[in-house]
Amino acid sequence: MREPDREKYGPHPRFERNPAAAMSNGETGFFIATAENIAARTGPDAVGESSLPGRRIMDADEIRRAVTRMFHEILERNHGAEGLLLAGIRTRGVPLAERLAEHIQQAENAPVPVGRLDINLYRDDLSERPRMRIRPTTMPVDVAGRTVVLVDDVLYTGRTVRAAMDAISDLGRPLRIQVAALVDRGHRELPIRADFVGKNIPTRQMELVRVRFRETDGIDDVSILERGAA
Repeated sequence: MREPDREKYGPHPRFERNPAAAMSNGETGFFIATAENIAARTGPDAVGESSLPGRRIMDADEIRRAVTRMFHEILERNHGAEGLLLAGIRTRGVPLAERLAEHIQQAENAPVPVGRLDINLYRDDLSERPRMRIRPTTMPVDVAGRTVVLVDDVLYTGRTVRAAMDAISDLGRPLRIQVAALVDRGHRELPIRADFVGKNIPTRQMELVRVRFRETDGIDDVSILERGAA
C-alpha cells in the first residue's frame, strides 16, 4: 500500500481501534493505536502560528455575531434541536461547537450534546506528518440516527471534513451529516461545502488563517498570516 493511500480513506492500517477506551463517565470513547504507535506520532503542532504577525479580519464582536447567526441557521435548517449532535473537530472546532450548543440550549430550552472528534489518524497525509498529537474522540450519545453537525474553525481544502466524516462513520450511521465552519477560505480540493458559515474570506494559498478562541488562546480573533513570515 502506498503512503498515503488517497483512494482508501479509512483509518491508517498501522493503527486499530481500542474499544477499551470508553470513558468512565459513560461517554463513548474512541481512541486509536497502541501505546508504541502513539508515542511515535505524538508531538507539538508543526506550525507555530502564534508567533507570526497577522492582519486581523474578525474581532470578538464579529465572532460573536457570526456564531449567533450560525446557531439560528442550524435551528432553522433542522426545524429545532431535536436529534442534533454537534461534533467539534479538535482543536478549535470544540469551543466553537460548545458555543453553538450553549446558544441553542438557551433558545430551545433543551440541552444539545457536544462531542469531541480527533481526526488525525483518518488523514490522507499521515506519511507527511511524522509527529502528531493523538487525542481521544468522545461522544456523549450514540451518533446513529442523529443529525451530526461537524464543527470546525476553518474550512479550506475539505480534507479535514472528509476525515471527520470517516471518523463519524466508524462510530455509527448518522441520519445526516452537516458542516459548520466559522471561516470558509475557499481553495477546495474535494467536493465538500459548508452548510453553515460564519464568514467567507477570500485568501491566497500561501496565506494562513489563524482563528483564536479565548478557551484555547485567551483571545477571540481571526487573522490572516503570511506563510513563513518572521
